[in-house]
Amino acid sequence: MEIAVIGNSEFILGFRLAGIRKTYAAESDEALTGLVQHVLDDQEVGILVMNNPDLERLPRRLKTTLENSIKPTIIAIGGDEGGMSLRERIKRSVGVDLWK
Repeated sequence: MEIAVIGNSEFILGFRLAGIRKTYAAESDEALTGLVQHVLDDQEVGILVMNNPDLERLPRRLKTTLENSIKPTIIAIGGDEGGMSLRERIKRSVGVDLWK
């Protein structure tokens, strides 16, 4: 399982420096949509990290697909995370509540 990060070049820089290999810079809405679809099709990716404002820019249908996705699990950083906490996302992803 790998982690993928999609966002503007400033957002992905820290992840790249931390050693995450699958970082994708998306400066336009079209590039963002294409990269998200690419990551959804990648069977090696288990976690997708995005900036919440970028997540909000996605087309409604793709956003719904991401919100219902178990693999990869979507982690939105910054702002509201769509009403689902990190704890709830991990529980849905692995099937157990790790905080208990």
